[in-house]
Amino acid sequence: MAKDPARDIPPHPRREPRYPGPITAERLEEIFRDCVDYTVRPVVLGGGTGRGLTLCYLGGMVRMERVSDYLLKPLARDGSLAGCTPAQQMTRMEQGALYNLGVARRHSLDQVVSDLVAGWCVLLFPGESAVLSCFVGTEEKRSVSAPDNETVLKGARDGFVESVRTNTSIVRRHLKTAELRIQEQVVGRQSQTLVDLLYIEGLTNPHLVEQLAARLKEIDIDGVFSTGAIEEYIVPAAHTPFPLVQYTQRSDKFCAGLAQGRVGLFIDGIPLGYLAPAVLGNFLQAPQDKSSSWMLATVLTVLRYFCMLTTLILPALYVAMVTFHQEMIPTRLALSIIAAKENVPFRSGFEVIVLLLAFEILQEAGLRLPQSIGQTVSIIGGLVVGSAAVEAKIVSPAVLIVVAIAGIAGYTMPSQELGGALRIWRFVLVLLSIWAGLFGVILGAAALIIHLAGLESFGVPYLTPFAVGTGLHAREHVFLRRPMPEIKLRPSALKPRNRRKQR
Repeated sequence: MAKDPARDIPPHPRREPRYPGPITAERLEEIFRDCVDYTVRPVVLGGGTGRGLTLCYLGGMVRMERVSDYLLKPLARDGSLAGCTPAQQMTRMEQGALYNLGVARRHSLDQVVSDLVAGWCVLLFPGESAVLSCFVGTEEKRSVSAPDNETVLKGARDGFVESVRTNTSIVRRHLKTAELRIQEQVVGRQSQTLVDLLYIEGLTNPHLVEQLAARLKEIDIDGVFSTGAIEEYIVPAAHTPFPLVQYTQRSDKFCAGLAQGRVGLFIDGIPLGYLAPAVLGNFLQAPQDKSSSWMLATVLTVLRYFCMLTTLILPALYVAMVTFHQEMIPTRLALSIIAAKENVPFRSGFEVIVLLLAFEILQEAGLRLPQSIGQTVSIIGGLVVGSAAVEAKIVSPAVLIVVAIAGIAGYTMPSQELGGALRIWRFVLVLLSIWAGLFGVILGAAALIIHLAGLESFGVPYLTPFAVGTGLHAREHVFLRRPMPEIKLRPSALKPRNRRKQR
C-alpha cells in the first residue's frame, strides 16, 4: 500500500491558552528559564515593613530611567500604600499612584508574557490573581529619513521606518482626520508581530476592509520576518509573477492611496507601507506625476507604457524577424546585420538568450554585492563582457544593442516587482519566437493578456480600467493625467462610499 506523505507531517500545535496556569513569579521564572535578561526585583512600599511587591522585566527591552522614575520612585515615596490591602494598592496604582502613562490590569498569563516581551514590566501583588503591566519600553528605532529605494524630487522626505507606531504617527501628521481608522492584529505564533490595517471610514469600501482583515486573521504561521510572510497569504492569486499589492516607503504616496479609497497595511519591523487593491496602472505611476505639470506627467506615462512594451517584445521581435521573417527588415539594415553575423557561429535566438542571462547575472551581482562596489562591478562587467563578446565573434553587435535597449527600457518601471515580472515574460516570448517566429510572439502576447485579464486584486480586475467600463473619470489613471482641478471623482473600481473628492 502506498504511503501517504501527508500523514508524516505533524500537526501544528494550537494550544489555547498558550501558557496555562496562574500568574505567579514561579510560573514566570519557569517560562523564562535560562534567559539571562529576565530580571525579578522585590519592591518594598514606602514606610512599609510587611510583604512588598515583585517587579519583573526583561533587560534591554525596558528603559531603566523610566522604571526608576515612573515606578520605583513613587512607590518608595507614597507611604499610604503600605497600609492598604493588595487589591486596594492595585486599584490606586491603576488610577494614578504611578507616574507611568500606560498601565493595564492583566488577568491571563498569555497577556503577561506578551507584555514582558514587548517592553512592559509587571508588578505582582501577593495573593492577587491579576497583575499590573506598565509600559516602560526603550522604543529604540531608526530615525525618520528620506526613502532609500524611491527617489524624492518634489515631495515629503519622511520615509517609513521599522517601528509600526512611528509609521502610524507619520500618517497621522499627513492625514489629520478623525475618520482615519487603525486596526491591529498579532500575526506569528513565535514572532508576535503587530500588523496594522489603515483606512478612512466613510470613504473606503467596508467590504474591502473586512476582506483584508479576515485574510490577516487566517494567517497561522510561526513568524513574520519578511514581506512574503504577509504578501503571499493575503493576495488572492499566488500563481503569477505580477504584484497584486503595492508597497512604498514614501509617506505622501501611502496617504494619497488612503485618500483614494484603498486600504493600507503596516508590518512591525518592516519599513514599508502596503496598499490594496493594486492594479497594473498603479505600478506604472510615479509620485512625481502629481507634482509635475499635467502635460509632462502625461508624456512620461505614455513613455513608461512604451518602455514596458519595448522591454517585453523587442528581443523576441528581433529573433522572429532575423530568423523567420527577413522580409520585414529594410534591405540596408538586413545587409548590415548579415555582415555583422558573418563570423558568429551561433543562431540569433541563442545569442539573445545568452545575453539576457548575462544581463540578469550582472544585475543580480550588483544587487548582492556591497553598495560601494556593486555599481562598479555592474558597469565594468557590462562593458567588458559586451565588448569582449562582440570582439570574439560570440555575439553580434545588433543583438547586444537590442538586449541593452530592452534592459534599459525595463529600468524605467517605477515598480521593481513589475520589472521582475516583465523580465520573466521576456524570456517566455523569446523562447516562443525561436519556436514559431512572429506567430509565437503573438501567441505569447495573447497568453500574457489573458493571464492579466484573469487576475483580480481584492475583487478589482487587474487591467482596470482597460478591462471594464469604469467611466470617463477613471481614465485619469491610464495615459492622460488631466489638470488637478478637473479630477472630480475617485476611481469607481474601488467602490468608495464617497466618490467626490473636490468641488
